[in-house]
Amino acid sequence: MKFLRNILDKVEPNFHKGGKLEKLFPLYDAIDTILYVPNETATHGPYIRDHIDVKRSMIFVVIALIPCLLFGIYNAGLQAAMSDGSSRDFISLFIKGAFAVLPMYMVVFAVGGACEALFAVTRNHEINEGFLVTGMLIPLTMPPTLPLWMLGVATAFGIIIGKEIFGGTGFNIFNPALTARAFVFFAYPTTMSGDKVWSIDGLSGATPLLKVSSERGQDAISYLGDYSWLDMFIGTIPGSIGETSTLCCMLGAIFLLITGIASWRTMSGVMIGMLIMSFLMNELGALINSQNPMLFIGPHYHFVMGSFAFGMVFMATDPVSSSHTQKGMWYYGILIGAMCVLIRTINPAYPEGMMLAILFANAFAPLFDYYVLESNVKRRKARYGK
Repeated sequence: MKFLRNILDKVEPNFHKGGKLEKLFPLYDAIDTILYVPNETATHGPYIRDHIDVKRSMIFVVIALIPCLLFGIYNAGLQAAMSDGSSRDFISLFIKGAFAVLPMYMVVFAVGGACEALFAVTRNHEINEGFLVTGMLIPLTMPPTLPLWMLGVATAFGIIIGKEIFGGTGFNIFNPALTARAFVFFAYPTTMSGDKVWSIDGLSGATPLLKVSSERGQDAISYLGDYSWLDMFIGTIPGSIGETSTLCCMLGAIFLLITGIASWRTMSGVMIGMLIMSFLMNELGALINSQNPMLFIGPHYHFVMGSFAFGMVFMATDPVSSSHTQKGMWYYGILIGAMCVLIRTINPAYPEGMMLAILFANAFAPLFDYYVLESNVKRRKARYGK
């Protein structure tokens, strides 16, 4: 690595002010700071001594996403093999899934990287670190059969409209990856919903949420067919690439909580909101004798169905678009969990409510923080006098 360090130091003057490649300094800086810890010394406060910077925090999130990615590749191959009767040995399934998933990452990082570099060069600042995570998340929120051109357009929309127009990483109001998914859902609804949300090599299958929401009656679980709770927990079901395995999401959650990257308050709030709203909807369904099966889904099924676990762990805990105060995190999380169940049960046209719930809560996160701070100020004034 010393050899690489020497090369970077040798070419560095060309990228500084007055150098031949001055305009490309953001690209050089991105490579340098990813490979090595920055050697800059602060000249004014606040002074913080820590070996963790923003890039390394983002890399921790990428590491936490690896189980979801690997299982998503395997599951894509599995779903395809179930349709064509091909070999189901692990290597064959993984290779088959890789041919569906890896091109999506190539498109996302090519398009998203170009957008990031363009804005960095235009604004003359370093390339934002947030794209490391956004680039990992966007394909995981999409079905593996999404046309690559749609994915490219959605990535550009998520990066530019979801983040860059607000000033880049640290300033965006909404989660960029969810903004990209929302764009695809509303711009190309037949690709993200309906009976053919999964269609690899001729396989067309409805997700568990769609199976239940498209039926009428109170015995919701019977409409799941061959999908058991364990199948949904492990993830061997149709769905977006990263959302199917609750088990892999929980492994990522453990890593993020141990490293202190994600907020346990936000995750706990999401679970509490989901539990409360699930019980309320169950009681409402029984009270009005509804034939909407979604009203009778228990919280343990909401937990493993759709993108609930994935959204709770990786989307709701986004440190930029979520609440920052401790009490605000609780309110923010509870709102997401409650809204997710409410959208799933009340809106028959959109059984998956986690995406909209998080985007909705993103808009309220600053408001929660504002009132928490105002409440603290009022208490201190009352305690110590004006």
